[in-house]
Amino acid sequence: MAPPTGKRVKGVQIFRPFVYGSTAKPFDEKTNPKPPGVPDDHTHSWTVFIKGIDDVDITYWLRRVQFKLHESIPNHVRMVEGIKGQPFQIHETGWGEFEITMKLYYVPESSEKPQTLYHHLRLHPFGRTEEEKEAMRLNGGEVISWVYEEQIFNEPYEPFYEILTSGALPPSASTLKDGSGGGGGSGAATPTSANTPGASSSKGGNKKGHERSHSRASVSTNKDGKNNNEPKEEPFVIQRSEGGVLERSAMIPLVNRPGQPFSRETEQLEIQKLKEAKLKVDEMKKQMMEDLEKKQKRLEALRAENAQAA
Repeated sequence: MAPPTGKRVKGVQIFRPFVYGSTAKPFDEKTNPKPPGVPDDHTHSWTVFIKGIDDVDITYWLRRVQFKLHESIPNHVRMVEGIKGQPFQIHETGWGEFEITMKLYYVPESSEKPQTLYHHLRLHPFGRTEEEKEAMRLNGGEVISWVYEEQIFNEPYEPFYEILTSGALPPSASTLKDGSGGGGGSGAATPTSANTPGASSSKGGNKKGHERSHSRASVSTNKDGKNNNEPKEEPFVIQRSEGGVLERSAMIPLVNRPGQPFSRETEQLEIQKLKEAKLKVDEMKKQMMEDLEKKQKRLEALRAENAQAA
């Protein structure tokens, strides 16, 4: 951890979504042949990783990740340095499940201490119901165990705050209204800390947004149709493309796509499941209260009978 530089930005909290987990697949002669040199008792190939939501780059805030595997695996403690646009990941083979420790080291500008995550490597189909397990079996045996997480930076130091709030640009500026330039050309918008998605302030800051407003200059004319050379600001909006996200932002995809299971759509499905579960629990609670009331009345009746018999 580098020594702090600058002051902390008070009252500000910035978060960045990311995904961690593992993907495993059994060896199969047709779909997943065992590479030469792999031990005979190894039954699966697997990958453990940390990456950005929608595969966006996260190396601007995460510098390296230490993966601690099972001690029986050669070189079981491995450090993976960040490469822009690529996930932090390890590919291995094996036969058993175990817990993996992942230690996150942040960029020097953050002056933040490393944080640790734990993930249970799964090689076999799992789920809350038999239907979920069967769905994994029908997916070619590929076992996906991914977790959505949010990294929160409370009151970041000024240099790191500038890094976190200096992006939120699309891969290309072709979506700009005037259609000019590439991502770094004259058509690219210049973001500011005030409108960067994922930044919030306890002092009345902005909410997380799904789009960003910018402006470009236009020329107006007077009543006679002459140019009065007074430029005015005409707003336009950069929107996410096909439900995707902007780089260096806290955006979440709008809908699910192949290989991208976390989105607002997933969120709504989970919320619906929670609502259904709550209704079920409320119904069970109501039934239990009714049964308890019946038992209480029966108990009072028995006490009355015993009193009369005495």
